[in-house]
Amino acid sequence: MRKAFICPTKYVQGEDELLNLGYFVSTYGKTALLIAHPDDANRVKEKLDKTAEKFQVSFIESGFTGECSRKEVKRIQELALANGCSCTIGLGGGKAIDTAKCVAQGDALIIAPTIAATDAPTSHSAVLYTEDGAFDDYAYFKQSPSVILIDTTVIANAPSRFLVSGMGDALSTYFEARATAASYSNVNAGLPCGAREDLCPPAKGTNTALALAKLCYQTLLSDGRKAKIACDCNQVTQALENIVETNILLSGLGFESAGLGGAHAIHDGLTLLEGTHKYFHGEKVAFGTLAQLVLENAPAQEIEEVLDFCLSIGLPVCLSDIGVDTITDTELMEVAKKACIPEESIHAMPFSVTWEQVAAAIITADQVGRRYKEGGRI
Repeated sequence: MRKAFICPTKYVQGEDELLNLGYFVSTYGKTALLIAHPDDANRVKEKLDKTAEKFQVSFIESGFTGECSRKEVKRIQELALANGCSCTIGLGGGKAIDTAKCVAQGDALIIAPTIAATDAPTSHSAVLYTEDGAFDDYAYFKQSPSVILIDTTVIANAPSRFLVSGMGDALSTYFEARATAASYSNVNAGLPCGAREDLCPPAKGTNTALALAKLCYQTLLSDGRKAKIACDCNQVTQALENIVETNILLSGLGFESAGLGGAHAIHDGLTLLEGTHKYFHGEKVAFGTLAQLVLENAPAQEIEEVLDFCLSIGLPVCLSDIGVDTITDTELMEVAKKACIPEESIHAMPFSVTWEQVAAAIITADQVGRRYKEGGRI
């Protein structure tokens, strides 16, 4: 059996860690291309100026427009070439990070998230959009970023909703990894960008990745609530440090090297509903996790544990919590069918899944969540 595990070359996390960004730039050269939304760059400008002066490096502003599109990637690549940039920095949220990945193409890439809302920073993949913001395609690169640099002071001063959303994304990690392992499904870590399967066949997940996914869930339960309170107060505590690591590193390694399952596929289906569009990725994944647990008929005790966790930090547990107050049979069918298209991760579940089963799981999970919020048990 062929197995694979992929991870960043270096992960560094701590208070005011952006002050060391210049050191990592200097290991590549003297000039770095900085891809960041202007608002994010301004939030940390003082730290960027200090680290540039201390390590005698310079940042070339990319003029990032906010969308990870093919046109924008090409423009920034030409800018990097014209300025002789020795490395690329993706600073901020998801689209700046994904744009940096596409520009760097897997080489000399430093990722510096300013929020801990998803597990995307560690991965070797990105999502491309059209210039109008519609989904275009997924992109995969030969390796994960070279350096992940997390400044927990910056994370703690962002709205706590971002941290909670990251916990929603991380919540699915163990349950999807468990399902993938049980079904012996392939994982994203196995197939390099552009490789032909006859030359480089896909791979299964490792025991290491599954163990990290389990630790991800355990840390959420032990420190999630405490970390949310700390973030509400804009304070860095050990619990917050643990959850930042969980949201970004443990969940990132877990989803990519241990696999995705029903939760993310159901999330993808739910994006068809307009009411969900104002909710974050991790918020929708949290409900998708509950739907996956219903789909696989998980023990009531396990579902209640997840419900208790979600309610303790403010994650959605029913459809109305993600903007869906009503859903027609036609809409439900469309959501379920999208979740079950051939390329979706729901087929990593350890049993055959039909769209009818997914529809039933969504409606049942919704009712379970509603009743639990009102004090009813499973």
